[in-house]
Amino acid sequence: MAFDIEMIKKVYANMPTRIEAARKALGRPLTLAEKILYSHLDAHTPLTDYPRGSSYVDFNPDRVAMQDATAQMALLQFMQAGRPKVAVPSTVHCDHLITAKSGAKVDLPFGNAESKEVFDFLGSVSNKYGIGFWKPGAGIIHQVVLENYAFPGGMMIGTDSHTVNAGGLGMIAIGVGGADACDVMAGLPWELKMPKLIGVKLTGKLSGWASAKDIILKVAGILTVKGGTDKVIEYFGEGAISLSCTGKGTICNMGAEVGATTSTFGYDASMSRYLSATGRADVAALADGIKEHLTGDSEVYADPKKYFDEVIEINLSELEPYVNGPFTPDLATPISKLKEVATANGWPMKIEAGLIGSCTNSSYEDISRAVSLAKQVSAKGLKSKAEFMINPGSEQIRYTIERDGFLDVFNEV
Repeated sequence: MAFDIEMIKKVYANMPTRIEAARKALGRPLTLAEKILYSHLDAHTPLTDYPRGSSYVDFNPDRVAMQDATAQMALLQFMQAGRPKVAVPSTVHCDHLITAKSGAKVDLPFGNAESKEVFDFLGSVSNKYGIGFWKPGAGIIHQVVLENYAFPGGMMIGTDSHTVNAGGLGMIAIGVGGADACDVMAGLPWELKMPKLIGVKLTGKLSGWASAKDIILKVAGILTVKGGTDKVIEYFGEGAISLSCTGKGTICNMGAEVGATTSTFGYDASMSRYLSATGRADVAALADGIKEHLTGDSEVYADPKKYFDEVIEINLSELEPYVNGPFTPDLATPISKLKEVATANGWPMKIEAGLIGSCTNSSYEDISRAVSLAKQVSAKGLKSKAEFMINPGSEQIRYTIERDGFLDVFNEV
């Protein structure tokens, strides 16, 4: 962490001046996405108003994250760069090569044995070049990044499409290929087409059974699987502020399902609380010091249609739970109409299995909601007919849900 905090201090020290220069160059207020993008322009890239959706621009991301399946080729390429250490903080996370089948006590030893050569290679290369190495069993890459490395106003790339999860902590976090990660680790600028901007204004407050996940399920129904391509989705409004940090992460994570370059939220109290709860109160204090630069300008949110290429408005007070699918993630059906629509379309009516977890819905908050439901089921003397699997997003979450008795509740259902 010591190295990271110095990096964050440097980013925050430069950010106000760079944002002001960008505001002056563009001659208008800036969205949050623009503040982060323009404050991360490569030093040799002219500061000008780059047309969205057509201009290719060079950036300097703050950090890189790689999962085990994609890190192999990226690190093999990096080893040819001739550098003694990576140019930016980088991490490798061993999670994708572990198959979830029979439970952690069986699956983890099997995964370790099956992919031992890969894990040994990744560990030794990481040790040699100053890369953080998260061994098998530590957790899902995106949850581990959110808990340990993501920070408001930062820019990162990762070799996985759901790198965008870090937008829940106010980052511009983008999924890339291994060659892009190699370039950034080698100290080269990273090229990106200047994205168009979609503004999602959230009003009201979630109630009843509705959760943060239902927001992105509804957005997916509006945008379709291609509606976010080459675009950044920026959420704002009173409804956005009312969401938890991990709820924001879920929304950003699933933005990948509409093809979005990334999604993000402005810095607020929920992010500050999450940083403190995950042992990063020092980062929260730094962010509090420049918080006006970690969200879009007020003029932007007052008249969003003037500054975004597209604007969507959702009243959270009226939002009900959604079920998306089958067959495509943009087929969004409100729960009140699910039986009617499923019957009309001949969808399978029997639920045979469910997953509580994954990198999208595996926070303590997500699992606590499922536990609340499980307690109600047990209180009524009911038993689950469908199989369900529990997949905490990280070892930290597994430890805390076991500590608080959540696993015992699930075992009783």
